[in-house]
Amino acid sequence: MTSPGRPALVGDLMAVEPIVVHANSSLSDAAALLDRHHVHGLPVVDGAGSVVGVLSQADLVRARSTEYLWANWSGLAVRHLMTSPAITVTRSTPIPLAAATMERHHVHRLVVVADDDDRLPIGVLSSTALVHSIVESTASTTDDPIGAG
Repeated sequence: MTSPGRPALVGDLMAVEPIVVHANSSLSDAAALLDRHHVHGLPVVDGAGSVVGVLSQADLVRARSTEYLWANWSGLAVRHLMTSPAITVTRSTPIPLAAATMERHHVHRLVVVADDDDRLPIGVLSSTALVHSIVESTASTTDDPIGAG
């Protein structure tokens, strides 16, 4: 977690070694990755391993609920549904700034890129991790975390 006297940074909360999907992968392969790894979104990379977007469960749900997308499911690749460009931060980004970035862009995850290469995905910061850190940081300051009285 964080050290006393130091603000929390993305590197303190991010999931390392992100599961990525290639832009040319099939949607079925991407859905299987999401399901197998119990994640809600994947950084999308090109052939060189550079981050080019994000594919989320919401993107796949949209495809399932949209008649022309579902009818063409087998012919679609990740690149057809992904959100691009990916919203990125570095591991040294302060958590409040990362949270504000998520809010401003209406996203639930940020791709963490290397400090020396803004194309190389090294992690993911999810809204779930942020909520978990809020609970941890406020648990000792609240007597009644669930508001029961």
